[in-house]
Amino acid sequence: MTDVFDHPWLGGLFADPDMAALWSPDAQLAGMRAFEAAFSRALGRAGLADSAQAEAAAQVIEGMSFDMDDLSKGTGQDGVVVPRLVKQIKAAAGDAAGAVHKGATSQDVIDTATALAMRDTLALVDARLGELADALEGLSDRFGDRPLMGRTRMQAATEITVADRIAPWLLPLADHRARIAEARPRIARLQLGGASGDRKDLGDKAGTVAADMAAALGLENPPRAWHAMRDGVAEFAGILSLVTGTLGKMGQDIALMAQQGIEEIALSGGGTSSAMAHKQNPVLAELLVTLARFNAVQLSALHQATVHEQERSGAAWALEWMVLPHMAQATGRALAAAIRLAGQVKRIGKPE
Repeated sequence: MTDVFDHPWLGGLFADPDMAALWSPDAQLAGMRAFEAAFSRALGRAGLADSAQAEAAAQVIEGMSFDMDDLSKGTGQDGVVVPRLVKQIKAAAGDAAGAVHKGATSQDVIDTATALAMRDTLALVDARLGELADALEGLSDRFGDRPLMGRTRMQAATEITVADRIAPWLLPLADHRARIAEARPRIARLQLGGASGDRKDLGDKAGTVAADMAAALGLENPPRAWHAMRDGVAEFAGILSLVTGTLGKMGQDIALMAQQGIEEIALSGGGTSSAMAHKQNPVLAELLVTLARFNAVQLSALHQATVHEQERSGAAWALEWMVLPHMAQATGRALAAAIRLAGQVKRIGKPE
């Protein structure tokens, strides 16, 4: 069974190929590969492994293929993919195997790959927020002075302008972009702690190795591992839910404005009905509401996943793997849909 994001027909509504690519198995494997290659090179430069062997190991890691069936079986047995991943790497590295994974742990590998995905997700979300802001500013320029009935608690209130209606869709976008910029250092962080998160196996070279890896991977270098401190992951999820919440408000407003008998907005490209040929359903507006509610529900799971016992949790950690990719895809799709929806607007304001 597939989920809605890659379903053969539901995917036509929910899929976002660009965001899906950032969280795909290939991307996750690339992130783990990048960690291991950077780690081997850092070991060599820090004198914790022979430098020639370290570079040879890194090159093997970057070029090798993995036995996916073995990785799947290993994950079922070990609960994580990394033990079999490292076993395959060491077998391929041969004499250079001593420069592979020495002083790292499974969580370092997987969390760093996740941090890379979160970093790239924030970049995509930020770019689309900018594109949507431009589109909404264009609508406000075109229609902003037109009259519109203001409504409070679903009842007619006083007359406002179209610009007044658009402002709550538009103004939060700048705040979201500011949140992303401010939170990025707490989210896009290297994970390196070793067995119990204390970097003990790396000795007095731990700081050197971590700085080397963070620079190579384009991630922040925190002062210690965040194995059991998941606030950065939860903050990432919170940003996604805030973004989709704003877009859901926009979608809800547009769906209400499009009601027959109110008709305060005219859209092109509405959805058709199998039974009623006269209908033009505001499909994208409705989708924004659905995705906002989806992310709001998923956010509670990520807050549950902040509770990690002692130095590492298997249960809370695995919950992140189930939820984060879907929240990212929902956010990417919501932004793409909102941009397209803004382009479908032919008129906003009281019908003439």
